[in-house]
Amino acid sequence: MAYSALFAALTAVGAQITIPIGTVPITLQVLFVLLSGLILGARLGFLSQAIYVFMGAVGLPVFAGFSGGFAYLYGPTGGYLIAFPIAAFLVGLLAERKDNAVGYTLATVTGILVIYVLGWLRLGLFMKGNFGKAFLVGVAPFVPIDLTKGAIAVVIADRVKRAVRA
Repeated sequence: MAYSALFAALTAVGAQITIPIGTVPITLQVLFVLLSGLILGARLGFLSQAIYVFMGAVGLPVFAGFSGGFAYLYGPTGGYLIAFPIAAFLVGLLAERKDNAVGYTLATVTGILVIYVLGWLRLGLFMKGNFGKAFLVGVAPFVPIDLTKGAIAVVIADRVKRAVRA
């Protein structure tokens, strides 16, 4: 349980490290979402991200730009936030089944895809059904950045798990 709280806090810190590039900023949230699933597993990874989203929904300033509140989940980035617990669960589930760097890589790509799909759908609805524009501003610019975060998460998780096993 303490590890879940730790990853919720790390995700909140990662949200504050932002590079604004438009409607959707670059943050380190995705890195911690992926790490929570890889290191904690499906159940605790899900719990850590559910705690994070809940903290923001009740008004704690844990979302990007020190923002929070239930209404934030209905904004342009709400789909990405809702996807975090689901992605952490799937990443953890896949990593538990194939506990090596290849399995971690497949798990992180799956997690990133889940975040993109739900985020893109919500952003598209927010943009009054303009899903093409939503893809261009909410997915395309982030692919190389998030794949890099995924690679970093794989390396960190692999090293952490090796250290714990030793």
